Amino acid sequence: MRFKNQVAIVTGAGQGIGLEICRRLAAEGAHVVLNDIEVALAEEAAQKIRQEKGSCKAIAGDCGEVAFIERLVSDSIRAFGKVDIIIANAGITLFGDFFEYTPEDFYKVMHLNLGGSFFLAQQAAKNMRDQKTGGRILFMSSVTGHQAHKNLAAYGMSKAALEMLAKNLVLELSPYGITVNAIAPGATATERTKSDPGYENTWSRITPMGKPATTTDIATAALFLVSPEAGHITGQTLIVDGGWTSVSPTPY
Repeated sequence: MRFKNQVAIVTGAGQGIGLEICRRLAAEGAHVVLNDIEVALAEEAAQKIRQEKGSCKAIAGDCGEVAFIERLVSDSIRAFGKVDIIIANAGITLFGDFFEYTPEDFYKVMHLNLGGSFFLAQQAAKNMRDQKTGGRILFMSSVTGHQAHKNLAAYGMSKAALEMLAKNLVLELSPYGITVNAIAPGATATERTKSDPGYENTWSRITPMGKPATTTDIATAALFLVSPEAGHITGQTLIVDGGWTSVSPTPY
């Protein structure tokens, strides 16, 4: 029960990696606030966790909007009394040829992936500072922030920027006992990727470990970085990709 009575907010958690992180946190004693932009998906996911005897509250909304971020954090504190852990998992992937990429798509990616993560961390850190009990902030990067992927220029730069944000915030958050790190998942089998019939075969062929990650693989790494065991780790990015970035064969 590493997280007994800790309060964790996880965004973009209606399914996939975010949901598995919530399940694991709740199973280890945390009070979890599960966010997703889709109301029904958030409520259904939170209900699953409660059926597993976990403590979970759903708060639906768009984590790219600062007004909602402020409400998300304040409602979480109102429900559970404090905030200890923030995992900024919400993000959007918009593929597109560089020559044809539109300003609308570019700013949509930056609005959520960068703006949402930045201002969620800011709002949570203010409360962690006032609580004087420290805290954990975790950003969700990607291997595309380390290696080039065709048609993912905007997405890749947003993920690389999150890793620099984690490094930079060490200066401002360490005096308050707040750690800030990032995880860079590689190919991961989720509900979304299962809709692509060639996904698992392709990534199994080009990943040194012979298969894409599972949501459990990513959640295990995430829980470590927000756990007491990682209390002296900050400003770092942990790549979880089965070795793909070491060799980086194209998935096409």
